[in-house]
Amino acid sequence: MRDHPEEQSRARAEDIALFRYALVREPADDKLSKAERGALVRSLAASTHRGPDGDPVSVSRPTIDRWIRAYRAGGFSALSPRPRRIEARTPAGLLALACDLRREDPARSAAHIAQMLAESQGHSPHPRTLQRHFAALGLTRAALSGPSVAFGRFEATHRNELWVGDALHGPVVGAKKAILFCFVDDHSRLVTGHRWTWAEDTLSAESALRRGILSRGLPATVYLDNGSSFVSKQLLRALAVLGVRLVHSRPGRPQGRGKIERFFRTVREQFLVEAAHSEIPTLEALEARFVAWVERVYHPRVHSETGQTPLQRFSALPAPRIPPMALVREAFLFQETRTVTKLATVSLFGNHYEVDQALIGRRIDLVFDPFDLERITVRYNGTDFGLAVPHKIGRHVHPMAKAAVEPAPPTGIDYLGLIEARHRGALGEPIGYSRLDDQASTPKDGELQ
Repeated sequence: MRDHPEEQSRARAEDIALFRYALVREPADDKLSKAERGALVRSLAASTHRGPDGDPVSVSRPTIDRWIRAYRAGGFSALSPRPRRIEARTPAGLLALACDLRREDPARSAAHIAQMLAESQGHSPHPRTLQRHFAALGLTRAALSGPSVAFGRFEATHRNELWVGDALHGPVVGAKKAILFCFVDDHSRLVTGHRWTWAEDTLSAESALRRGILSRGLPATVYLDNGSSFVSKQLLRALAVLGVRLVHSRPGRPQGRGKIERFFRTVREQFLVEAAHSEIPTLEALEARFVAWVERVYHPRVHSETGQTPLQRFSALPAPRIPPMALVREAFLFQETRTVTKLATVSLFGNHYEVDQALIGRRIDLVFDPFDLERITVRYNGTDFGLAVPHKIGRHVHPMAKAAVEPAPPTGIDYLGLIEARHRGALGEPIGYSRLDDQASTPKDGELQ
């Protein structure tokens, strides 16, 4: 049974707002000149983007300009669309079937789809009605057939203007390949946040980003590639809540990613080559070696392009603004949308919960810490409806939050261990975000990584 069109519109409102935010955040920057803004808008209008439903869409320049004005006037919430007015004589199910036919084969014209509906259903909207509906949902033939292209400009003039993130495959630890998620400040080349993990997923990427934000402040822009761990509704939601713009590099044209690639080359040549000869039995040990190498070797070394050390260049200005912990926690909560059954229950990753009976038949948002699926906050139309009552719990953490298997320790020449010992001997404990590890980044019950 399909939801009422107004319910479908409300359920999609946040997805649409996030899509619009990703498009207009850069050209809405009041630091841009009129010419710079015009160039960005023209480029966005000429490109194809990944729409709210994951399908390629195109957006006209007047529409982008209208979204920019709305964002400037009312912020993120102003980008949420108003409920669509659907004429009663055009059943929602018929329009949904027309959309399925268009997605199945973008070459089908609106007139041809109208004929197919009339033949199979006995009735069809006018082809022009279908054209307007397809255009409103970004289901034009050009949009569905065109390549997905992202746009951005990458020239950082000051600290925290731009962070570039990526993932690097590292050594084998415990019969598994370790993966480094890392963010580098484009202006200073300082490592702002990182995390060694075994899983190349969104949760690990968010963990590294969260560390950086809590210790180095908020970046204006985060620039990522199109890997599956970085193309995520959850990551986009987190950055939107924090007011950080997310930009993805163009497939096959990774302009602006040279700094993170150069840093990874340094990691391979100076850290990983020694990691192969160092005693690193666990991910925790690998993390400690890497922190010591970054703080004692990489950050204090003069960079050939800037003429300063990364730490000096990053610290030249007053201390960065660290966002409130409550805001960071809200940003990195996960969110899923579900329809409440007639029994006032919802399911999430195989678990079942009871919610307020007033929400029966409604599309609600379930907001939760991925490391605690027993505590689920229920929201409807932006209003909290309390906690969902666990009814049947078989999974206690998000599927991404997989338990680590610790291996037996190997042997080797511990060069990196000497660096770590010198690092700890000088400071007593790791500096920067490493001090947050015991509190913010070690998975605990009811706590985000």
